[in-house]
Amino acid sequence: MKHPPFPRCIIVVLDGLGIGELPDAKDYGDEGSNTIKNMAMVAGPLKIPCLERMGLGLIEEMPGIKKVENPEAFYGKMSEASSGKDTTTGHWEIAGIITKEPFALFPNGFPEEIIDQLRKITGYDIIGNFAASGTEIVKLLGEEHIKSGKLILYTSADSVFQIAAHEDVVPPEKLYEICRKARDILNRYRVARVIARPFRGEKGNFYRTEGRRDFSMPPPEETVIDELKAAGFDVIGIGKIGEIFAGRGLTRSMKSTNNRDTMEKLLYAMEIVEEGLIFANFIDFDMLYGHRNDPFGYARALENMDSMLSELLGRLRGDDLIFITADHGCDPVTPSTDHSREYVPLIVYSPSFSKTGSLGIRETFADIAQTIREDFSLSPGKWGRSFLDEILR
Repeated sequence: MKHPPFPRCIIVVLDGLGIGELPDAKDYGDEGSNTIKNMAMVAGPLKIPCLERMGLGLIEEMPGIKKVENPEAFYGKMSEASSGKDTTTGHWEIAGIITKEPFALFPNGFPEEIIDQLRKITGYDIIGNFAASGTEIVKLLGEEHIKSGKLILYTSADSVFQIAAHEDVVPPEKLYEICRKARDILNRYRVARVIARPFRGEKGNFYRTEGRRDFSMPPPEETVIDELKAAGFDVIGIGKIGEIFAGRGLTRSMKSTNNRDTMEKLLYAMEIVEEGLIFANFIDFDMLYGHRNDPFGYARALENMDSMLSELLGRLRGDDLIFITADHGCDPVTPSTDHSREYVPLIVYSPSFSKTGSLGIRETFADIAQTIREDFSLSPGKWGRSFLDEILR
């Protein structure tokens, strides 16, 4: 196997940072969504000099985001070829899988046959079982849960089965055990994620802890991370990457609590990985601000991320390659509190670049996986088109 042009690749997923509605956004009720642009219009001007230098403002017209003449990175945007707009689908596509059959949605709650199975295998009854914001349903049902011991079950417009429980009523490890059992039930119903949502506090002051844990369906076929691991390379997942891929394909998984913690772990991973892939998800944008329709918090989080990216770029080796992208949109300005069907930004950088330019509109997120495959001389996947030649010119 020949030496990779870029022996160490880093994927940075800014969770929920969409950049404009896809042509089929109307089919998802997401017309008018543009996470970055709408946020910039409401909460800008954004102070993001690092992303501006790399060409973010050249991807499309966005108020207050500068267009630089000589960007330091290649730039473009990617279409989602999979059906859906959820975290699992987006990350799987980045790793090389296009999901044509969408995950199941239960906007009116889960059928009794699922609830009955959950009761039988866990011994717990449930309350809730409808689509709701996680913070709102805890406010609404938290006291009843504490009194009755029943689990709070809820979903959203995404394929998620979420169970909330107060840590004094159901300790986190017990909640995780319940979610694992639910995961076994829900595989055949094609529910993408089972999510444990522990919380604390008392009536009027309930708050979710950082003990969230996702239990995802395993990918239906091999991804680029499976192939890199099989070829003997290090593959480190940071944040919820390990959970999204059901633990597959990773030589090491590092959980994190927030964007800063994710960056600290990414910087540490760079100290221990010589060749391979570091795959990191930065969750705060989506979880704390997009779903809560908070454009001002979102804007400040992006500005903080910009500072951290500047730090990260300063730590890169000359032959490193970094991809900065997202997995879907989560527009904090539109009425919806759910994910949005959007293009995602694509910024590709290496200190070794002597030329940069536009990568255009990519037909699928899987172009990232195909580029990594070509870089490491792996067999081509069935989805995506590599842009390695374009960035090596």
